[in-house]
Amino acid sequence: MMGCENQSFTTDFILLGLFYSSQSSQIFFSFIFIIFMMTLTENTIMILLVLRDSRLHTPMYFLLSHLSFMDILHISNIVPKMIINFLSGSRTISFAGCGFQIFLSLTLLGGECLLLAAMSYDRYVAICHPLHYHILMNDYVHNLMAAGSWIVGTVNSIAHTVYALHFPFCGSRAIDHFFCEVPAMLKLSCEDTTLYEQGVYVSGLIFLLVPFSLIFVSYVQILLTVLKMKSSEARKKSFSTCSFHMIVVTMYYGPFIFTYMRPKAYHTPGQDMYLAIFYTIITPTLNPIIYSFRNKDVLEAMKNMLKSKFLH
Repeated sequence: MMGCENQSFTTDFILLGLFYSSQSSQIFFSFIFIIFMMTLTENTIMILLVLRDSRLHTPMYFLLSHLSFMDILHISNIVPKMIINFLSGSRTISFAGCGFQIFLSLTLLGGECLLLAAMSYDRYVAICHPLHYHILMNDYVHNLMAAGSWIVGTVNSIAHTVYALHFPFCGSRAIDHFFCEVPAMLKLSCEDTTLYEQGVYVSGLIFLLVPFSLIFVSYVQILLTVLKMKSSEARKKSFSTCSFHMIVVTMYYGPFIFTYMRPKAYHTPGQDMYLAIFYTIITPTLNPIIYSFRNKDVLEAMKNMLKSKFLH
């Protein structure tokens, strides 16, 4: 067993990944690369707009800027390594590199789960209790929400990363995934991981089911309030906004819950890999479009920024 432990700290892992040496893989690679560039561009623009335009200095856009930063870090933690491996023909990743991917990924995934719940609360207060909005969402509260998402996500990630990497990997080091993710790595361990899986399940309750339930309840309350509005145009707009938000939230939480809250025995080869595309690649691209770029204030701020660039 000692030999296995020593080996796990000196031997690289192999990421089987999404791409194989075929024409279809080259098309898929191009698609992923375009999405990656779109995600970086969209989220960077969103952060710059929030920093530059005073009209966007509100709790909602403050939280959205943190969401954009998380999405930039998350996709940058995964896709560049995929690109390097595809272009070089190598599929290896060092033990340290794998550990860093797990740590940053869990930090951002956990933090984003909490941040999305905070954003739904912000919308709930704004629509259901507008007169108390500036009291319930003051500077202290929205700063605490953002900082809490980062801190709690980081603490949870440290615990899981250290625990997951202490397992000995005695057999194959081929990870059937495009990045180092805990459920995929647990299948390589030659030690019983049942106790750790129970810990993952508890974390899933805290970071997945509880926030998702809060988001769902918030939007139900928002829709009930919207139904009481006299303006049919306002109702239509609110229904459209809530629907798009819930679709993106479900695309993020659904696969995430399905991946992290199932026992190891129920994970089939490759299944987790394709589910992970939703919460690691697709939703970071959709978030700015759904939450921000459909908003009049954001579009106006973008026009002003483009005008100032051309005028100067």
